[in-house]
Amino acid sequence: MIDHLGFSVPDLARATEFYLKALAPLGIVIVMEVSAEHTGEGAAIGFGYGGKPFFWIGEGFHAAGDQHIHVAFAVKSRAEVDAFYQAALAAGGKDNGAPGLRPHYHANYYGAFVLDPDGNNIEAVCHAAA
Repeated sequence: MIDHLGFSVPDLARATEFYLKALAPLGIVIVMEVSAEHTGEGAAIGFGYGGKPFFWIGEGFHAAGDQHIHVAFAVKSRAEVDAFYQAALAAGGKDNGAPGLRPHYHANYYGAFVLDPDGNNIEAVCHAAA
């Protein structure tokens, strides 16, 4: 199951304003804002509802003209996150964040990030407590 997805935008303020208006009829609002210090690249805005962000836009995630996406797969256990990470590296992926807690998202956010051969950021995430 897909947990969330995201992509970069050249103007975060403009894109945020657009999505605030476009998604309002769907009940989708800003749920979380993450700083560049936490992403390691650029600020990001998470849209969703019920307190869970599932649609992200962010700045600084690509070189000019090089558009990549971020897809996160929801898994049931931290062991599955670890297994995904090892399998993706073995398949030729590049490390983009080893398995571990990301408390700036929430206390039980345990994820791992790998860049696929085309540079897309693929993640496995478990939201369950240890």
